[in-house]
This record gives sequence, C-alpha cells and structure tokens, in this order.
Amino acid sequence: MVPFLLGTVYALYHFHAFRLENFLLMFGSLLMIDMATTTINNLLDYKRANKKEGYGFETHNAIVKYNMKESTVMAVIVVLVTIAAVLGFFLYLNTNFVVLLLGALSFLVGVVYSFGPIPISRTPFGEIFSGGFMGLVIPFLAVYIHVFNQDLINLSSITSAGLFTFSLQLRELLFIFLLSVPAAVGIANIMLANNICDMEEDLENKRYTLPIFIGKRNALFVFAGLYFIGYAAIVLLVLLGVTPWITLITLATLPIVVKHLSIFYKKQSKQDTFALSVKNLLLMNVIFILSLVIAYFFNS
Repeated sequence: MVPFLLGTVYALYHFHAFRLENFLLMFGSLLMIDMATTTINNLLDYKRANKKEGYGFETHNAIVKYNMKESTVMAVIVVLVTIAAVLGFFLYLNTNFVVLLLGALSFLVGVVYSFGPIPISRTPFGEIFSGGFMGLVIPFLAVYIHVFNQDLINLSSITSAGLFTFSLQLRELLFIFLLSVPAAVGIANIMLANNICDMEEDLENKRYTLPIFIGKRNALFVFAGLYFIGYAAIVLLVLLGVTPWITLITLATLPIVVKHLSIFYKKQSKQDTFALSVKNLLLMNVIFILSLVIAYFFNS
C-alpha cells in the first residue's frame, strides 16, 4: 500500500491527475495478488520445511497456526488470483497495453517469487525482486493509470508502412524512478532483515538467501546503506525541482532510522528486532507521502 499511495499522490501533485475507478481497480487487484503471494509462500514453506518448530514457523505460518487443510489453502489462492486477474483486466480495458504488460509481468513474478522448483524467495535475488517490483513497478503503475493518455510511454502504428513507433518520456520516467527509491529500499530491507534473522533456519531448510551468500556482516552493511540511498534520492528530487522543499522534512526521520539500525546491529531477531525494518519503511515513506499531500493542497 505504501508504494501504491506514493505513486497516487505523485500523480496528483505532479500531473494533477486522478481517476477514481482506476484507483479502486488497482487497489483491489494489488491487495488480492499480495495476499495470494503471501498464501503461496506460507503453503510452500509449510510443505518444504525441514524444521517445523520454533518461533519463526509456528507463529508466522498461518497454516500451522490455524491448523488449515491444504485444500482450503489452495482454494484461497485460486480465489485471490482470480479476483486480482479480473480487476487487473478491467484496469487494462480502462487504460492501455502498458498496464497489461507490466501487470502480467508483476503477476508472474508474484507467483514465481514463492512457487516453482526454485522460488525467488529462496535465492539471493529476493531483495532485488521484492524491492524492484513492489517498490518501483507499483509506484509507476500507480502514476500511469491516471496519466496513461499523456504519452509517458507510447506505441503508435504506422499502418501504411506496417511499422510501429515507440517513444518514452525519459525525463518523467527518471523522476518517477527517483520518487520510488525510498519505497524500493524500504521494501527490499524488510526482506533482507527477515533473511538476516532467519539465516540459521534458512540453511537448515535449504533457503540460500542473500545473507547466506554474502555473510551477515556484509548483509548488515547493505541493510544500512540502502536506507541512506533512499534519503539521498529524496534530496536529489528536491534539488532537481521534482518535489517541493517541504519533502525534506522526511530527513527528520533519519535519526530514528539510525537508532533502529543500531538496535538491529546488536541483535537480529524475528521476535525482537525484525519489526524495526517495517517501522523504517513507514517512517520514511509515510512522512514523504504526507509532505507531498501538503504540497498538493498548498499548490491547488
């Protein structure tokens, strides 16, 4: 929801555009596919886990916690994916092929993230795909569904010659990319914090995540560095004149994030410190979003 709201507010502030029907369709589809991905992840963790006890499994795996049948879980997945696909298709009918292509690709990544012979979540690429698709693609689509008729991306046919022309507004796309960086790094770090906390358990369950490949020390360095990249992107957006000076208020959250980093460096625990990564995402991005909302109303 954070990257979705970020893109929506940017569409309002920068393009002065908002289409309620498209907003609701994307909101519903996004929520359904996110829950479907989580359900698939729980199911496959349950089926593949070698270690089926301990805090991380018994508390966080809903199938174990609520003693659910696999058939029930499969039915939930089918219903969620179907609703998401139907809403996504209606969104495509309201917009154009860009939404269809990126939506289909996002659906595919959402499924193979947890499903298949080698799910992405069990590889060193989990952070890249979660941060990239949730943090970058979702904000872009959240903007694009309101401004699809303004030629951010355009494919035109030249029927007489049987050719197509493809054009991009690179400047605007770069701005949207920079805008999305704080959300992307925050989401990637939730995945990274989760994997750092679960290193021993993941090894036992044959999940070869990024921290296992690069080691805990390097993983903690990456964890801290990504937040600073997020703050740097916010400063750069202001210097480029993309967002107003008021968005620099987001920097006021930096000392709190640094404090959370210090706590996490001392102890990496799913029960005690993992939630700090979620708090950091919300701190950075909610304040960033609210500052854009304030700027929008002052400029209206």
